[in-house]
Amino acid sequence: MSQFKPLAILLVDGYNIIGNWSFLKKIRDNEGMEAARRGLIEALSNYSAYQGYDTRIVFDAHSQDTPASREEISRNLCVCYTEYGETADTYIEKICAAYSKEQTKIRARMIVATSDRAQQLTVVGYGAEWLSAQQLAFEVELTSKRVRWQQRERKKPASRFLANSLDPVAQERLAKLRLGLRS
Repeated sequence: MSQFKPLAILLVDGYNIIGNWSFLKKIRDNEGMEAARRGLIEALSNYSAYQGYDTRIVFDAHSQDTPASREEISRNLCVCYTEYGETADTYIEKICAAYSKEQTKIRARMIVATSDRAQQLTVVGYGAEWLSAQQLAFEVELTSKRVRWQQRERKKPASRFLANSLDPVAQERLAKLRLGLRS
């Protein structure tokens, strides 16, 4: 089995994105935070796979007396919950600091998605790239459209005739029927 080598590592400040994406805010307000987290995970799962990113959605758990945890969603996506007393910002900054020291060994871009201005300045200082919540939403939507377009292109028949979209056995049977031959 080949080892997965991401094109980039995408760190997502989960609650910041939920608070900035209108459809996730609606879900949060109507169905609760857990449903909004699931919506974000679903949106980023497809995006990460298509882009070839190693995506880590980071959620604060600093006010809950629980240990840090990590949940693998797919090969491209995991959800990280910070430990008691640690914010998502602190968690992301630690990863960016380690990335800054090991940048030549990692050989992947580091991208942080947040609309927190202070966080933006900090991560860029460590050499990471920054995406606002709105930019990430745009890229996720654009990727979704590309996937739908590619799927539609694959489904197009070879020509405008319906018979050409049939399998060869069915085409042969139709030809025999046209000629009046028995199968």
